Amino acid sequence: MRVDYERNLKQLQDKVLALGSMVEKAIGLSMEAMKNRDIELARKLVEDDELINVKRYEIEEDCIHLIATQAPMARDLRVIVAVLNIIIDLERIGDHAAGNAKIAIMLGEEPPLKPLIDLPRMSDKTADMLHRALDAFIKRDATAARAVTMDDDEVDALYDQIFRELLFFMAEDPKTVSRATRLIWAAHNLERSADRVTNICERVVFVVTGKQEEIAGKY
Repeated sequence: MRVDYERNLKQLQDKVLALGSMVEKAIGLSMEAMKNRDIELARKLVEDDELINVKRYEIEEDCIHLIATQAPMARDLRVIVAVLNIIIDLERIGDHAAGNAKIAIMLGEEPPLKPLIDLPRMSDKTADMLHRALDAFIKRDATAARAVTMDDDEVDALYDQIFRELLFFMAEDPKTVSRATRLIWAAHNLERSADRVTNICERVVFVVTGKQEEIAGKY
């Protein structure tokens, strides 16, 4: 019976990685749609967000089943509790990616305000943080998880830079307000996504140490 339990626990973590991969891909593709004015891709991403939601609820049901049938203790219970929290953050990051796909649709028919440089950098950094956070979860590496949170400062700095630059555009030419505002929304979605990644990192530390702590900026 223990063998079955261990297999189920591993399958649970594999599903978390699969969900994480879906979300990481959505982050990158939503920015690709925005950069390339690819409305068809953006619309597909909005539709595919439902697949992320379905996967999240499937994993949640698996967690509940394991708790109900196996009564896990100590570290195994922490893993399952962490998974329940991680999948919520993953789903929310997916929502932010879908939000950026919707913004890409809004921008698709309008002339470009400026070349997108810092927004793609934010997107790449956020996706990289997510990938490393989930790797830290699988490896039970609290040190790596803490290191990931430090990159949130870089994402925040990019957000501030984008915000200031777009405010300048709006002040110089009121006709740019609509386009600039939408780009600010996109940057905010990425900034919030990076914050969600730090939540995942905190869950990793919880699994390893058994302690709940806010670790951003403490590494």
